[in-house]
Amino acid sequence: MIGGIFPVLNKEISSTSLFETEPPRVKCAGFDLRVFRWTQVMIFAIEEINKDPTLLPNITLGYKILNSCASPTNTLRAALTLASRAKEVNLTSPCSPVISALIAESGSTQSLAVARTLGPFQVPIVSYFSTCACLSDRAKYPTFFRTIPSDYYQAKALAALVKHFGWQWIGAIQSDNDYGRNGIMAFTKEVKKLGVCVAFVGTVLRTYRKEKILDVVEMIKSSTVKVILAFVPEGDFYPLMTEVVQQNITGIQWIASEAWITAARPATPEIYKAFGGTLGFVVQKMALPNLKSFLIDISPYRDPHAAFVKEFWEIMVGCTPVLPGIHTSTEEKNKTCKGNETLANSQDVFFNVTQLRVSYNVYKGVYAIAHALHRLVFCQPAGEMKVKPCLNLSDIQHKEVAYHLQKVNFRNQMGDNVFFDENGDPPASYDIINWQLKNGQVPISVCSTVCPVGTRKAQIKGKTKCCFDCIPCADGTVANSTGSADCTPCPQEYWSSDLKDACIPKAVKFLTYFEPMGIVLTVISLLGATLSLATLGLFIHYRETPVIKASNTELSCFLLLSLFLCFLCSLTFIGRPTVWTCMLRHTAFGVTFALCISCILGKTIVVVTAFKATIPGSKIAGNFGPLQQRIIVCSCTLIQIVICILWLKLNPPFPDMVFRYSNEIILECNKGSEAAFYAVLGYIGVLAIICLVLAFLVRKLPDNFNEAKFITFSMLIFCAVWITFIPAYVSSPGKFTVAVEIFAILSSSFGLLISIFVPKCYIILMKPKENTKKHVMGKIVE
Repeated sequence: MIGGIFPVLNKEISSTSLFETEPPRVKCAGFDLRVFRWTQVMIFAIEEINKDPTLLPNITLGYKILNSCASPTNTLRAALTLASRAKEVNLTSPCSPVISALIAESGSTQSLAVARTLGPFQVPIVSYFSTCACLSDRAKYPTFFRTIPSDYYQAKALAALVKHFGWQWIGAIQSDNDYGRNGIMAFTKEVKKLGVCVAFVGTVLRTYRKEKILDVVEMIKSSTVKVILAFVPEGDFYPLMTEVVQQNITGIQWIASEAWITAARPATPEIYKAFGGTLGFVVQKMALPNLKSFLIDISPYRDPHAAFVKEFWEIMVGCTPVLPGIHTSTEEKNKTCKGNETLANSQDVFFNVTQLRVSYNVYKGVYAIAHALHRLVFCQPAGEMKVKPCLNLSDIQHKEVAYHLQKVNFRNQMGDNVFFDENGDPPASYDIINWQLKNGQVPISVCSTVCPVGTRKAQIKGKTKCCFDCIPCADGTVANSTGSADCTPCPQEYWSSDLKDACIPKAVKFLTYFEPMGIVLTVISLLGATLSLATLGLFIHYRETPVIKASNTELSCFLLLSLFLCFLCSLTFIGRPTVWTCMLRHTAFGVTFALCISCILGKTIVVVTAFKATIPGSKIAGNFGPLQQRIIVCSCTLIQIVICILWLKLNPPFPDMVFRYSNEIILECNKGSEAAFYAVLGYIGVLAIICLVLAFLVRKLPDNFNEAKFITFSMLIFCAVWITFIPAYVSSPGKFTVAVEIFAILSSSFGLLISIFVPKCYIILMKPKENTKKHVMGKIVE
């Protein structure tokens, strides 16, 4: 015998017990045609097996089906009733009084109750609609099997569906039982791996008061989600569905679990207004041959005591049958049947057997139990016509049935392989159902819109990771794809575009000959060089005049030549830095200025020795003649040349790129050795200070033409320029650093040229009468 438990009446009518009398029998309501068909499929399968000569030959399967009212308590009561031996056993009955296996139940919560209770007694249980992944635990439920895939696979499939449509912000509705809670838990675990956020989880149950249902409705209305998953049985979800329709909540994409996506009760035009477009997964469909004729043949007149057939007939035919031995209530609202009614011409969906899903699971479950019994009784798989039993039917043990049920593997009439894995689960296979009358648009469901390129996500405090603000990328960083979590820094040679969506090459900058500043500095440099050459030509032309002779013609020419080179060396600082220009600009600057200051030092020493000889005919001046002057100039310049050679040999200047500025690259000459650079400057400074001190000592000599005054003034200008150069050089940005260096060179060069040579040129050109020895010596007395 095979037992069956089905929620034909799907709602228990609660009653209050006063504990004064025996509690009344459980009353249930809500006849479910869909579940009634499941019971008929079980009976159909058993009758089909009994007619099969190769499956359990000469053995007749019996059945006993009880109603569970979709209640765990009533399901457990029914299971214990089926599994227990009757107090009085009819020895003449051909059927064993105890069931060999149990087909139960539709709800996961009900199946858990049965599996926990009957599992220790090794009673095999085959469920046709319980999908909770928790039932796959063989340690807790060793004899539980099912013909519908576990929610473990459905959760993965639903998560893949959400990912496919790009939904990142969804809501969830669960039933307040093991099926709903475990299903949503598994689904949430899967979607979190994909970066999807669950905004809320509402809980419903068919026995909830309306206030609780309205709370869930308010949760839906106040949320911004556009996609909601309902992981609930149809009976628990229907009260919420009707409330959603009444409040006209539309524009939501519903995702259904397999428990309600194909249910008949919600498939109405009214429900479709709010739930049109629903997506969900269902188990594979199958058509059972000969089932339609079996269903059409159901009649209360054939077996007046057949369970639930009277209620079925009243719904289908619309009248109450008058049956012998059955009392008919006078309060019946339906009219009395005439007795000639038939179901042959009924067009009700109940008789559509082309898309059976749960019914097919019941069918497979019955056949799986039959094959297990066949292997147990005949010690071989079904298929042989002539077989002999190897076990008495009275010796059948539940443990042995469960063992052979685990080993079942056969192909049924529809070509479907039926078997169970080590957890008692069948292979997972789903179809996608979409409630559509016409092609619809896929909704967008996100808490925050995807961040555009050039921006990054910034988490909003106190909200899930799917809710964020979009912050523009900082300068120098980019986000070249939508939805970026972080901005990527650009490489060193690149900078971010205005839209922060791409890295573009930085502008390469250096002081050129063609920009305004470069043109001005070039013109000033050439002007200074030209003036130096012109002054040199003037001195050569008037070299025999007293003014020129008094200023030491040879040293003056050397000085003018060095100033000419100083003006020209500034041009090496303009233009794109190269290896040669970098080495030339600093060494040329150092050598030319050392030569220049050396000439001035020579002139200063000449003045000091000439005018400090207090005794007439003293040989001090004579001891410092042209040879000594040349030695001073050459030796002082040679020291600077040695410093520069060591600089170029050990760590020479080289062209370099400076990245300290955000959006541009500065090309400049790296000095190589800072110590060498400041040694060159320091040496020039030492020579200048010596000149300044010596010239300052003889600045008040009483001659009309005292060159010491001009040297003192020129050295003051020179030192002032180069003292202010250092802070200006350090603080100047970018290519202006080079401009400051050029400006210092030109300023000091013009200071020397003007201070020392302009007075002489003025006398030569403008006051030639004063260009006499007497005037120069200051011996003309008025």
